Amino acid sequence: MRENYSYPLEPEWSDDDIVKVIDLYNAVEAAYEHGINREDFLQKYRLFCKVVPMKMDQRRLDKEFEQESGYSIYRVFKQSQSTPSNEKVRLHYERDKSRNR
Repeated sequence: MRENYSYPLEPEWSDDDIVKVIDLYNAVEAAYEHGINREDFLQKYRLFCKVVPMKMDQRRLDKEFEQESGYSIYRVFKQSQSTPSNEKVRLHYERDKSRNR
């Protein structure tokens, strides 16, 4: 996890779209830092998918976000699929040893 990183955003997004995407980034951070209710995360993920409907773009933003923060949208989503309803999704941050900068 890096301190003081920027969120990947697209200039053509509306203010409402930016809020939805940042809400997802915040939810991913919460999943790693203290956990987030599964339903809350999935709601934010669905809104993100409406803003970014193409999988290719979702993957690109996930990669950019992970490079900046060390947190993976995809990993949180996959964990949420195996987390029972009304329980917290929680991941532990593991530094990628191949990215020693």
